[in-house]
Amino acid sequence: MTLLKSEIDLLRSVPIFAGIEPARLKLIAFTSDSIAYRAGQVICRQGQPGDAAYVLVDGEADVSVATEAGDYLVATLRSGDVVGEISILCDTPRTATVTARTGLTALRVRKESFLQLLKQFPEIAAEVMRGLAERLTHTNEELVRARNLAASRGGEA
Repeated sequence: MTLLKSEIDLLRSVPIFAGIEPARLKLIAFTSDSIAYRAGQVICRQGQPGDAAYVLVDGEADVSVATEAGDYLVATLRSGDVVGEISILCDTPRTATVTARTGLTALRVRKESFLQLLKQFPEIAAEVMRGLAERLTHTNEELVRARNLAASRGGEA
């Protein structure tokens, strides 16, 4: 019982779960796994099937995309961020590799449970959409910067 209580406390500290009542947090905690990662450990790899989403409880993780020129860092995630949801929502392979930058703790929510959470808790779905929109905005800004840099060098992007 103590383990479940500590997982509920972890969930309560994560912004997307902050407004959910304790009884429902218990259900989420029961259907998720708390996993610790060492710095440098891969959480999920680009191209692999998506079987779970991860909610970072503490620590940081880097998101990178493999390109012909090598891996490109696209984001750094922190406590409260969700990762892995794109492959679940779109039923596609992972779009990026996520690697622990520091030691971190994450809650792994399996695909079926994650989709059920989104149906049952509209506030979680809204937070996930907000996070996706922020990442899309950041990616678009990076793309514009890359194209402007290529244009200023006389190349094409």
